[in-house]
Amino acid sequence: MDGGAVGGSVLSRRAALLLAAAGLVQLSPPAVRTVPATVVAPSASAGATRPSARSAVEALLADRARAQLRLDRSALLAGVTPASRPAEQAALARLAQLPLAELSYRITEFAEPVGGTLTLTAELGWRIADFDDHPAVLTRRIGCELVDGAWLLSSDRPVGGAALWDLGEIRAVRGTHSIVLGQADPAALAAAAAAADRAVPLVTELWGGDWPGRLLLEHPATGEQFAQLLGVSADGYAGIAAVTTAAAGAPVHSPADRVLINPQAYAGLSELGRRVVTVHEAAHVATRADTRPWTPLWLSEGVADYTGYRGTGRTPRQIAPELAKAAAAKGFTAVLPADGDFAAGSAGIGLAYELAWSACDLIARRYGEQRLVALYRAAGATPPAGSREEWLDGLLRAGPGPGLADFTREWGEDVHQRFAH
Repeated sequence: MDGGAVGGSVLSRRAALLLAAAGLVQLSPPAVRTVPATVVAPSASAGATRPSARSAVEALLADRARAQLRLDRSALLAGVTPASRPAEQAALARLAQLPLAELSYRITEFAEPVGGTLTLTAELGWRIADFDDHPAVLTRRIGCELVDGAWLLSSDRPVGGAALWDLGEIRAVRGTHSIVLGQADPAALAAAAAAADRAVPLVTELWGGDWPGRLLLEHPATGEQFAQLLGVSADGYAGIAAVTTAAAGAPVHSPADRVLINPQAYAGLSELGRRVVTVHEAAHVATRADTRPWTPLWLSEGVADYTGYRGTGRTPRQIAPELAKAAAAKGFTAVLPADGDFAAGSAGIGLAYELAWSACDLIARRYGEQRLVALYRAAGATPPAGSREEWLDGLLRAGPGPGLADFTREWGEDVHQRFAH
């Protein structure tokens, strides 16, 4: 599902309609991690004999990032208030389960001290070794207190999406092309890694090898934890088995993609359903460099679904039961779904996905799979200069061949022939 933005991240697929390795062991205290931290450089305070509050806190956060990355408990606890130390020590133990290559803070909003307290907002960047080319970014609200003349951290809480280590003990399972991190039991993590390993070559077969060919999945234990990772209400995502996120502001060719699994919805899928969902999400990762804010969601979700169902042997009616039902109704006309039709919780989200799949499936069958791939890449490479309809008409004429009106007519006829009888 690529149905909207949550906390600055791009999202991916519903899956309720598809229903038809051990974890790393935590030792206490954690071993020291001998990798360098990315630090936040303090701002210079020209002519000052004593650091400003901001520069002191920037230095504090740089030291904190270094201590967290290196699993240096003494250094970490030296920078927090006494009341915060138990919680900080527990969080550091959870961090030990992540193969971190980078962790950093960057202040984005700063409120000057009021008495002996201050608050600020910061971006927290974290990068997993061997999987992330660029850090994923979370927003944190941080509180500090002045203790014996020094600023110490008193709180570090999520604003929007939570970090994995906010939610509890983390387990990790590595696959051949994947790593799965989260609070789910080891068997569930291993199963997700196996599904991801099978998905990667299936996606590469269609989209080529110009993507990292690896997947990072986050697999919490509950639907509530899943919602916390996204920073959304759990109710709106109850039927969505997985989403794919990319870090806001990441370079085009090196986003920090995460496939987030909604445990209850994912567990309720058949084996085929889990395959389709995982391949769908992997397709979003593989096409991320070609996906732009202007890419129509019917195209991005349609190609992901086409990739997911490719080679499964499912019939059109098995893939698109809602579309089959709608097409049989008198007066039905196939219309390309609007972006809003893919919003989580939308009443018509299932039909929107099936319409998108059928449109992309028609292009692949009638004009060839590589024309579909080329159309997707052309859409990402060429932003609309005028209306979206004119832009899409030009893309279709330059790619598959028919303009938007002719394509829509051909597609409507195809839907009627396949589903209305």
